[in-house]
Amino acid sequence: MIFAGNFKTNHTRSSTKEYISILTKLVTNERVYIFPPSIALDKFEDSSIKIGTQNAYPTKNGAFTGEIGLEQLDEFDIKTILIGHSERREVLNENQEDIASKFKFFQDNGFEIIYCIGEPLEVRKNGEKAVIEYLLSQFNGIDLNYDNLIVAYEPIWAIGTGVSASIEDIKGIHKALKEVVKSPLLYGGSVKIDTIKDISNIDEVDGVLVGSACLDANKFYEMMSIK
Repeated sequence: MIFAGNFKTNHTRSSTKEYISILTKLVTNERVYIFPPSIALDKFEDSSIKIGTQNAYPTKNGAFTGEIGLEQLDEFDIKTILIGHSERREVLNENQEDIASKFKFFQDNGFEIIYCIGEPLEVRKNGEKAVIEYLLSQFNGIDLNYDNLIVAYEPIWAIGTGVSASIEDIKGIHKALKEVVKSPLLYGGSVKIDTIKDISNIDEVDGVLVGSACLDANKFYEMMSIK
């Protein structure tokens, strides 16, 4: 199982350092990714946890106010990135062309990419066929044969709401996605301690992408320990 934790705009440089220290002592064989805010990126050399960036601009450096590029990521040996998260799409207005361009840039630079897809509630209301069509459209311009790709399915209506998709919903969507996605396939969307066992036991689920429930290191590890 893959356990990825997205801090979003939470934690500081100091609290992230403490978090990684705590989690490093707990993690044994789990494959763990943590995505801190950019201000808290660091090497964390004594940790087995893979540190990734939540976002970056597709450039080495340049006149892009407020962005970070390869030069800044290279300083901390960061080679993992989240691309296509619904908050980047919905809140910050990244369109599919933007996302595909960013994907290509970081693919060309050898990054491990966790690529996020998900549907809004109005699409979900139209049934599973409409959901699948919507999700597949989010693969436009994306190389699904890229060796360093992980795909994360996160229904937008379940992110941060406390409402997770039903086990049957997750199973159905993941089974359909597995017909086109050969890389590991994560589920995200209000994943928490009382849902992790049922979610992780779905054959088509290779791991989880966790938001608010990952912010406490001990509780995140507790999730990893539930079988």
